[in-house]
Amino acid sequence: MDVGLFDFELPPERIALRPAAPRDSARLLVLDGAETRDATVRELPRQLRAGDLLVFNDTRVIPAQLEGLRGEARIGATLHKREGPRRWRAFIRNAKRLRDGDSIDFGQGVTATASDRAEDGSFALDFAGDEPVELLLERCGRMPLPPYIASKRDTDARDAEDYQTMFAAEPGAVAAPTAALHFTPELLAALDAAGIGHATLTLHVGAGTFLPVKAEDTTDHKMHAEWGRIDRATADRLNAVRAAGGRVIAVGTTSLRLIESAAGEDGLIRPFEGDTAIFIKPGYRFKGIDGLVTNFHLPRSTLFMLVSALMGLDRMQAAYAHAIANGYRFYSYGDASLLLPSK
Repeated sequence: MDVGLFDFELPPERIALRPAAPRDSARLLVLDGAETRDATVRELPRQLRAGDLLVFNDTRVIPAQLEGLRGEARIGATLHKREGPRRWRAFIRNAKRLRDGDSIDFGQGVTATASDRAEDGSFALDFAGDEPVELLLERCGRMPLPPYIASKRDTDARDAEDYQTMFAAEPGAVAAPTAALHFTPELLAALDAAGIGHATLTLHVGAGTFLPVKAEDTTDHKMHAEWGRIDRATADRLNAVRAAGGRVIAVGTTSLRLIESAAGEDGLIRPFEGDTAIFIKPGYRFKGIDGLVTNFHLPRSTLFMLVSALMGLDRMQAAYAHAIANGYRFYSYGDASLLLPSK
């Protein structure tokens, strides 16, 4: 498909630079079949049904943005995928000053050797020493805010809390599963009281999620792989919910992509552990989910293609036009949508 079909104009002032406070006060645009409703995230229990199950991603964002020196050259690194106990694949800023075998000094006693440059310009970084890499990153790294926020303000202490979800438990993501940022213990209790359950899985979100689609046709775009896991107990629970007539609602495109990676053509979700590079675009037949809670996505992005696959391109273009006209806040720290396709 022509990537231009997924374009739209977003006024810069619609990009949220801070999350709503409290988190569950964010607005919620509900697309329920052909119906469109304006609500708030706090009203989610009334928008769903008893017996439904929300599925969250419990990945935890690591401080994956690094600044260092190769000699006198300044080198920026954004880690995006673990390749070994001490090795991470990283996108490099000022990559023309870096060669295989070069050592980068990130300060605070943290150094890494670059190697294995890939076609996309990324390098493998092997961190020196015996300390766990997570401890090294706590010393020298900072939270990897998306470019559309980082270009407008500096990362600060608030982001260390604001950019983690209440479910964050498994370190390894370099971007937050942002739909879950809206959830609070109070909202979760209200959902439980309404008979709406929740489960967790793990997908370590990579920095590739922010990369623009440079191809003119979707068939020419290559997705970056991300590691994920659904254990047997969780897979069995999701299958049981659907068998009983409930709906599996993914919270975030990361949860959705992992569930769909684990689902067979028979609609059954199976245990999964490994990399997924699934690319969901219009024409895709969803097998494992019945709905999605997600934030508003960038034009021409694979995530806008995903929601268009779920609800229809014309429907999503109209919904985004409604959101822009009615003052919804966009992207990682912005408002949310609940997408429930017609059966």
